[in-house]
Amino acid sequence: MKTLILALGLALCCTAQASSPGNPIELDGMWQQGAVLRGRVPVGAQLQLDDTAVMVGEAGEFVFGLGRDAAASAQLTLVLPDGEVRKTTYKVAPKEYQIQKIEGVPQKTVTPSAAQQERSRKEAAKVWQARQERGVATDFTQDFKWPLTGPITGVYGSQRVYNGEPRRPHYGVDIAAPTGTPVSAPAAGKVTLAEPDLFFSGGTLIIDHGHGLSSTFIHLSKVVVAVGQRVEQGDVIAHVGATGRATGPHLDWRMNWLNQRVDPTTLVGPMPAPDAAGSP
Repeated sequence: MKTLILALGLALCCTAQASSPGNPIELDGMWQQGAVLRGRVPVGAQLQLDDTAVMVGEAGEFVFGLGRDAAASAQLTLVLPDGEVRKTTYKVAPKEYQIQKIEGVPQKTVTPSAAQQERSRKEAAKVWQARQERGVATDFTQDFKWPLTGPITGVYGSQRVYNGEPRRPHYGVDIAAPTGTPVSAPAAGKVTLAEPDLFFSGGTLIIDHGHGLSSTFIHLSKVVVAVGQRVEQGDVIAHVGATGRATGPHLDWRMNWLNQRVDPTTLVGPMPAPDAAGSP
């Protein structure tokens, strides 16, 4: 990871500043709504983001995320191995979100029946449970890669209007690709959910990258890994589809840090040119 040093004081903008000598918090990322930030603290230190404890690895590695509607400021509390407590407040830059109107969505997924709503509630509970995995692995320290290449047809945070009916914001990045296109793991991790056909999301796969950071892949035509399996970066994990609430084949890649829905594109660079197979 590229390393920036944070000041233990008031940050005056969304980027990191220099730290006090002898007590660095190293950080990679932008203080912006939806962003994922990674870094390192001194070995044996503890870290907290506002009221939420941030898991710290054996070598001081950590990761945390800022939600779509994160407040205008956030506070990091660092507890050093000797017990000294230092607090830092940072400004969080706002993002402007698009309104995206989508027609032709299967109407049953826009206005589901009572039975379909009950099914989706049970499936949502299963997904929520899979996201509670908070493994000690630090796979999140890898440089993430796009799981496939193609035109981006949907972006994180946009307000979705399905068949004329406003719905919740979109929390992923949509990448158009033909059905059957291989999807690769953007980073290593452990599979915590592998479902062939959920009501809203269709074929659904979740990978835990450690410390509460997970990737979710939905609308898949096929999942080729199993719960509990470890995958390495670049492994084929699924195939693109148009299952669930979708109007055509594409990959919807989402990311969570604990209960915060974050933007996976904050961890990858520009979309690379596709090869003949559509893989990065």
